[in-house]
Amino acid sequence: MEQPLLVFGAGLLAGAMNAAAGGGSFVTVPALILAGVPAVSANMTSTVALFPGAFASAYAYRHDFEKLNGVSVKTLLPVSLAGGIAGAILLLVTPSRAFDAIIPWILLLGVSAFAFGRQIGEWLSRRVTLGLRGLLGLQFIIAVYGGYFGGAVGIMMLAMWSLFGVHDLRATAGLRSILVGSLNACAVALFASVGTVFWPQALTMLAGGVIGGYVGARIARRVPQKLLRAGIIALNSAITAAFFWRVYG
Repeated sequence: MEQPLLVFGAGLLAGAMNAAAGGGSFVTVPALILAGVPAVSANMTSTVALFPGAFASAYAYRHDFEKLNGVSVKTLLPVSLAGGIAGAILLLVTPSRAFDAIIPWILLLGVSAFAFGRQIGEWLSRRVTLGLRGLLGLQFIIAVYGGYFGGAVGIMMLAMWSLFGVHDLRATAGLRSILVGSLNACAVALFASVGTVFWPQALTMLAGGVIGGYVGARIARRVPQKLLRAGIIALNSAITAAFFWRVYG
């Protein structure tokens, strides 16, 4: 019973985290590895499990959708889908041993973006002027990361969007949820057809992720943003440190 409870609980927490701000993969991938799933398969299984939660969150935010400085979801969506497919293909060709070695660095990148992405984006926005092509190019790069791993990809999007004057975590929550969910759906299709997905764990985690995604979105609309971010940063930092110790300690 311990492993199903661990996997379901990780999905529940990750779904709520993704709905609130992001970073759910920091919980699900380590939980699956702890449950005995190899690292690359754990990443694939985590992606499969969490992508419906993003759509559950998008539904909860359905009254809060806004354009990104006049750029509609119809423009951003194809770019995000292409990046998600590219990232998923990159993961499929990554050897398991190599992924074991780089996963702590991926986690560090994600938690750094989560903690400091907004400040970096605001600093750059005062020095760099980017047009629509720049926005779509950066959106593609972030989507590649999302298809490959996905931890804190929503926050990376927000950090990048801050270059274009967008800073409100809640105002972009619906748009981020639908874009992240869609790029992950492409990755899921590839993983399901040619990857090694551990389906019992994926379905157990999926159930927790959908519940957590919807409930988390409802709660996130009422909890102060600073409190949400501080809690998620603390948890993700601890998990990142544990992985560095596991691989290099």
